[in-house]
Amino acid sequence: MNIYIICAVRNATAGRVSEIRGYAEQLRSLGHNVHFPPDDAPQDDPTGESICRVHLAAMRVSDEVHVFWDVKSSGSHFDLGMAYALGTKIVPVECENPDGAEKSYWKVMCALG
Repeated sequence: MNIYIICAVRNATAGRVSEIRGYAEQLRSLGHNVHFPPDDAPQDDPTGESICRVHLAAMRVSDEVHVFWDVKSSGSHFDLGMAYALGTKIVPVECENPDGAEKSYWKVMCALG
């Protein structure tokens, strides 16, 4: 299975990236192909446009999108919108920084997943 991971990158701590990388490695050990943004996209892109293209290409071939949600991550919002528009199965894994008490993207993901 092809799995895309949505997670914070730019503002994530090194420890948090390492934790989620461990999750990606677990999936790979089970035989899955995994797109992990901190490792699989050109983070030195000065505008972010190349990052968006790489993520879209990976998401188009993904069977599932696994989400580590952080409402403060603008890239995660963008990626979630792509997954929703493409009709890719969304699997909420962890909500590390919630949206709020009322309507939220996390609640949408949980309803879809």
